Amino acid sequence: MSKQIYNFGAGPAMLPIPVMQKIRDEFLDYRGMGVSVIEISHRSKEFDEIINRCDELVRQVAHLPDNYRILYTHGGARMQFSAVPMNLLPLKPAHKGVYSETGEFSRQANVEAARFGDIIVASSGANNNYDRLPPFSRDMVPDDASYAYITSNNTIYGTQYSEFPDMGDIPLVVDATSDIFSRPIDFSRVGLMFASMQKNLGPAGTAVVLIREDLIGHAMGRTPSLIDYTTYDKSHSLANTNNTFAIYTMCLVMEWMKEQGGVEGMAKINAEKAGLLYKVIDGSDFYAGTTFRDDRSNMNVTFTLPDDDLTQKFLQDALANGLYALKGHRAVGGIRASIYNAMPVEGCRALAAFMTEFERTSG
Repeated sequence: MSKQIYNFGAGPAMLPIPVMQKIRDEFLDYRGMGVSVIEISHRSKEFDEIINRCDELVRQVAHLPDNYRILYTHGGARMQFSAVPMNLLPLKPAHKGVYSETGEFSRQANVEAARFGDIIVASSGANNNYDRLPPFSRDMVPDDASYAYITSNNTIYGTQYSEFPDMGDIPLVVDATSDIFSRPIDFSRVGLMFASMQKNLGPAGTAVVLIREDLIGHAMGRTPSLIDYTTYDKSHSLANTNNTFAIYTMCLVMEWMKEQGGVEGMAKINAEKAGLLYKVIDGSDFYAGTTFRDDRSNMNVTFTLPDDDLTQKFLQDALANGLYALKGHRAVGGIRASIYNAMPVEGCRALAAFMTEFERTSG
């Protein structure tokens, strides 16, 4: 690289530099085969080694229990907005799913799910522009519900569950697209967790699904085969040609995460990174956070400046200083720093120093 750039984009997001260097080194000649890793067959022993290694690393790094299956699915996270209800609603005769609407993506998920069954939005933060997480507990979920659903981290609004609600005997579905493997998770509270890869795991277009094995095999009769979790489970996610390059990249990311100390190591680093930025925001009358402190995210730090002119100047000056893609989502405005697992601490130090200097000269 001609100069150091820190990519704060919300997604597709940055990958760890050692991972990209490994991809570069193996791209033309995968381990002496004379062909690229993107050219080898998904039925080959070489790719079999890649996907098996990725499975092994997920279990090691995230402490995934043995009774959970790992599926690599097509379509990214939005495909799961349909796959979840089509696979899980038949768990109970009422075909009922219960959602907590904490942002745009959970809203889209419950709208999509309503095409397939009786969907209840038990809590919503819409009236507060999603600046906090609304209450969501077992007593808000009917006994005849097939599942309860949350989005663990909200990229647009900068909120995040510090811990997941305990739904007891009702399977909890977690869209963890933007914070998967960023911290330890109590899987005893999770029936199914999914995440598209483009924020913490690899390229866009593929998702990983971690599902308790007793929740597989209940899909609606009209469920397309490539949305049915049973298809992925029986074929090790290779019923047809999957995105082999994405799975290969995810395997390298998991190797890198293991070297960082797994989810425990990532949690410590992520808390340090977010703390650098929140310290500037909390100590300033110039910057204003957009979310309640108790609910704010360690993955997406959102804040505003006093007016639009200063916001535009901030973005221009930040880019000139190697701080890329800080513009907030149009629904919120202001600034959004996405600091997923791959963002180094040095990137947040650089942004915090820039924020302090910008306030000194422009505040």
